[in-house]
Parts: sequence; C-alpha cells; structure tokens
Amino acid sequence: MPEAYIVEAVRTPVGRRKGGLASVHPADLGAHVLRTLMERSGADPAAVEDVVFGCLDTVGPQAGDVARTCWLAAGLPEEVPGVTVDRQCGSSQQALHFAAQAVLSGTQDLVVAGGVQNMSMVPIGYANGKAVEPLGLTEGPFAGSEGWRARYGDQPVSQFYGAELIAEKWAITREAMEEFALGSHQRALRAIDEGRFDRETVPFGDVSVDEGPRRDTSLEKMAALKPLMEGGRLTAALSSQVSDGAAALLLASERAVREHGLTPRARVHHLSVRGEDPIRMLSAPIPATAYALKKTGLTIGDIDLVEINEAFAPVVLAWLKETGADPDRVNVNGGAIALGHPLGATGAKLMTTLLHELERTGGRYGLQTMCEGGGQANVTIVERL
Repeated sequence: MPEAYIVEAVRTPVGRRKGGLASVHPADLGAHVLRTLMERSGADPAAVEDVVFGCLDTVGPQAGDVARTCWLAAGLPEEVPGVTVDRQCGSSQQALHFAAQAVLSGTQDLVVAGGVQNMSMVPIGYANGKAVEPLGLTEGPFAGSEGWRARYGDQPVSQFYGAELIAEKWAITREAMEEFALGSHQRALRAIDEGRFDRETVPFGDVSVDEGPRRDTSLEKMAALKPLMEGGRLTAALSSQVSDGAAALLLASERAVREHGLTPRARVHHLSVRGEDPIRMLSAPIPATAYALKKTGLTIGDIDLVEINEAFAPVVLAWLKETGADPDRVNVNGGAIALGHPLGATGAKLMTTLLHELERTGGRYGLQTMCEGGGQANVTIVERL
C-alpha cells in the first residue's frame, strides 16, 4: 500500500489581533513559510505538483486563489499550481488531507499543504456579510434558503450559541472552563520559555514568538468578565483569540523520498472527516474521533499526543468527557485560547506542533481534530518515524 510521509513542517509565530503581523499581506505570510519549507526540506521546488492551502473569508487580499498567490509571492517556480480550500476552521487540516490523499492515490508524489489567515486585515465572517449583501442576504449564508429553514427553522447559526449548547449539554461550569483556559496559557508560556516552539516557528520581522499567551491572566480576572451572550457561560477568556499567521507542510511519496533524498519524519496513518448537528456546530470532534479510532483499530490510550483546537473551552472539555482521553496528553503546549486561531492556518499549525512535539517526547501516534462550521470535524492520525 502507498504511504504518504510528512517531510517538513513550519509555521509563523501567531500574531495577536492588531499585533506584529496585522499589516502583513496574507500572500507574504504564506510566502514566508513556503520559502522556508522548501529550503529546509531540500526538495526541488519545481518538483512540487500542487500547493493546497486553507483560507476563510477569501475576499480582498485573501481572494484570487491565495494558495497560488503565496507560492508566486515566495519567488517559487511558476509552473507549480495552487488551490485554496474552505472547510471553515478545518481548512488547512483538509488541505493536508487532500495533499496526503493525492500521494496515497499515486497520482502525485510531492505536494505542499498549509494555510494562511490575516484576521486583523480581513475580519472573521467578512465574506458572510459584505459579499452577499447585493443579494439581500445580509444575515449570512443560510438566510433565504427555503431548504435550510424547512430543516432547521430559525435557530441561530452561531459558534457562540453552539459553544453555549455544548456547555449546557455536558454540564460544564464556567469555573471549570476558566481553570482550563488558565491552564492553556500556562502550558503555552512554559512551551515558549522552554523553547519548545523554536524549531517549528519561522520568525517574521520582529515577531519571533507567539503573541497570544498572557502572563498576567488569572482566575480572578477571568471571573470578572461579562458573558458573550446574555445569561451565558462563555466569555472572551474562554474563546480562541483572533489571530494572524501561516503554516505549511511538505507531503511526499516513497518514490519522492528516494528521488529527492528526503528524510520522512512521520507517516500519515489515518484521514477522515465527519459531520454532526450544524446548530450545535462545535461538537463534531467527538463522533469524528470515535469514527477514526474504530476505522484504525486504535484506542484513545494508544494515542500519545492530541491536538484539538480550542475554539472554545467547552469543545475540548466535552471531548475529554466523551473520549476518556488523558488530559496530560492533550494540548500539552497550550491551545488556541492562549496561542490564537488564525482560522485558515490553524489546521496546518496544529499538525506542525504535533509533529515537533512527538519528536521531542518520543511519542509514536499523534491525533489532531478540530470543530468546523457546519458541524464538521476532521481527524488526522500520524505515526512518528
């Protein structure tokens, strides 16, 4: 059976909203990681057969197939094409899946996967409002659909509402979420202080470390914040941060490894994606993980490290309750609550961190999953080599 190997993986530091990366054109963010990826891998850029990038809100500087733009802005060969993927927050994890599937199918041998997002420059949801306004659909992509209304009525379609539903269904208290959020910051700061991210991050100008983690946060400060929704449990401290960044990985076949003298670092063991209730929206990692484990014959105890995106604290806490995973193996270097969530780049960023942490700790299997708009979740399992 063909194999798909991860040869190299890099990311920018994650810039906070209006931070050090806010004014950087998305094409230049993507170009930065692409240049470094090819340099570190030692592969011939002209041998790359496609560049698959994730990105949301592909308007303005993120429009026009930003994957292609990033590659060209990097000064890399014009004959290499690019395509941009939108599976909401899982876009660059899906980009990795498409790249790996191309290699596994035998149709391509060397493919780049990654993602980019500048949320400071293009605000979240921008495409959902302005882009559809001429059609009179100012309430978002579902407004005006008779089929959607017949199936789901007029229920709110909101990540905040979905997170509140999860907290209610799994009886997760605000206090438990605040303790989890504080732990995310503490883990992220420890990782930064110990240099755990140094190998995977490519400094951009004056930005050399992730800007999101807060050294001065505390349970007392979190408790003083107002809920995002009236009567709700969620606050800004329990949510992922608006961020800017990019990440990229190089996927190779066995033939490409031989021909280019590459060094495989991990093998793609499993790829899948599942869907669930689009109103609750953010709980799909639970059934998606169960599906992936069943397909592979692995148990959650076989997984050495997990990266699950911290879109909101209850997403991870509900997943932990349902899977029985060891919290000490999950987001060991913090998550999006502390480190940020540059939407289209996060999937590739999490896999980059997962790969490097498996190498640092000597773990064998790593699992990545994340909630996505529409009630979806990707799961990727890799085996360190």
